[in-house]
Amino acid sequence: MSTVYKILSALFGILGGVIAGALFKQLWKRVSDKDEAPEPTDPDYTWGQILPPAIVKGAIVGGVRAVVERSGANGVRRVTGSWPTDD
Repeated sequence: MSTVYKILSALFGILGGVIAGALFKQLWKRVSDKDEAPEPTDPDYTWGQILPPAIVKGAIVGGVRAVVERSGANGVRRVTGSWPTDD
């Protein structure tokens, strides 16, 4: 994997995190009428109140990460003619 792609991949990861965070925040506002999901360490919430938003957030982060990384790899292939992880 080239050094350029490693740098781009890091940037894609940051972009994906920003997008995923924004998506989760909007989803959480719509389903809970609260601005923020409960923190796992907040003693005022039960396990049943902590786990569902954590699971949904993890799914969103994983899905967005996959889309962003795959799109980035496809973009590199279009520009260079080869898949970025090909040796």
